[in-house]
Amino acid sequence: MIQTFFLPGRVCSTKAIRDIAAQAMAPYTMICLKPHIEWVYLGQERMVQVMEMTHATMVYADHFNKLTITGEGVSVMESPVIDYQIGALRDDFDFGSVLLWDTAKLKELVAQMDTDYEFAGLYDLRLRAVTGYGLSVTGEPLVHIPEYLYYEIEEDTRKSGEKLFDYVDPRNRAVQIEMEACVTAHLQRIGAYLKPGVYQALPEAGEFPVTASVIIPCKNRARTIADAIRSALNQKVRAPYSFNVIVVDDNSTDGTAQIIEELMNDANDANGANSKLIYIPQDKTWHAIGGNWNVAIHDPRCGKYAIQLDSDDTYFDETTVQKFIDAFEAGLEPEQAIHSARYGMVIGTYQLTNMAGETLPPGVIDHKEWTDTNGRNNALRINGLGAPRGFYVPLLRTINYPTTKYGEDYAVGLRISRDWPIGRIYDVLYNCRRWEDNSDANCDIVAMNRNNWYKDRLRTFELLARIQSTIGNW
Repeated sequence: MIQTFFLPGRVCSTKAIRDIAAQAMAPYTMICLKPHIEWVYLGQERMVQVMEMTHATMVYADHFNKLTITGEGVSVMESPVIDYQIGALRDDFDFGSVLLWDTAKLKELVAQMDTDYEFAGLYDLRLRAVTGYGLSVTGEPLVHIPEYLYYEIEEDTRKSGEKLFDYVDPRNRAVQIEMEACVTAHLQRIGAYLKPGVYQALPEAGEFPVTASVIIPCKNRARTIADAIRSALNQKVRAPYSFNVIVVDDNSTDGTAQIIEELMNDANDANGANSKLIYIPQDKTWHAIGGNWNVAIHDPRCGKYAIQLDSDDTYFDETTVQKFIDAFEAGLEPEQAIHSARYGMVIGTYQLTNMAGETLPPGVIDHKEWTDTNGRNNALRINGLGAPRGFYVPLLRTINYPTTKYGEDYAVGLRISRDWPIGRIYDVLYNCRRWEDNSDANCDIVAMNRNNWYKDRLRTFELLARIQSTIGNW
């Protein structure tokens, strides 16, 4: 009933997928991405049973990871996966290492594969299994079985924070180019592709007290907040431009607020005039990072451009704010710049460092996978658009941040990319400092799944909006 094939990982050629489809003769085809699978009693039978109940194109399941720890033997850990949704477009979606396909539907899909990929073969196959509204081309969609049905050997023992930047590692560039081509073709098939250069007009600027505001949301960052604020206050801008720094503290309990207040006394005039550092303490309701940003950008003291600085990071040098201003106004006459901007959002380049400022691998993250012609389509595949981020505030005030502590920046970036242009700066502007208290430094599987599910959900919302926006444009 089941015929099993081995693929050495999710990155594989179209030829490898075609070979499997050609050799598959049993009703069900099992593709294993790791060589050593041990089954829970009746685990395979359960996968077949769910396949028959749902008429799925493919089913996948939760599993256990076996990890050999030197001197301690073998550790067994639960490794749940998440439900697939139409916005799960990232090429690193974790199905586990066992994929059970309905052979007839597999062959049907493979027959439609009209591009020969070296790396994106499996990615192409599973994208073709699901249409824009989540209904399979050949039956039911990809079905997750929330039961632990097998054991696999875990070979990648890095912490979550060390895996976070794999998709932008320059060594993986050839793979990323193919994955982008594959997802772009998928978006064209389902009517969610956005044509290059088609944008809405940006809103007019109006009056602002300063040109730019550095926004620093924080909570319990006593160890790092002073470095971040000093980095922002040390910025230099040319006349007639001006800037301030807005710090929003979300009810810190570790002394962060006291540090901010001390820095305010040093930075501002005794009478409160010419206040370059602005402190906004939050009330006790739920805000998270997104809510803190909303408070800052709607504050009347906020500038025309809002520039991000996380509370545990620093700017690369004193020119970051000016480079953002220049990018927003590139190509505009002074009178035009008064009333609007060239971009709705500008994204810079950062480098990974430790707390001592030493560069960490993979080093500079420039997100050169972004292009003016296809960046906003490829944005649905990757897990982030880069940093630091700057925003045209008149536009951002119409969009706002989601009130969440993870993925809020990605949500805003996706929304802006749909209708307004995004600029890029490829100079290093920012030090992304990795330390043990980073929110993504070492997430457990539950937290990783929650984060990945949420970003997939953001992509689902955006995908549906794009399908609606392109209706009638074909």
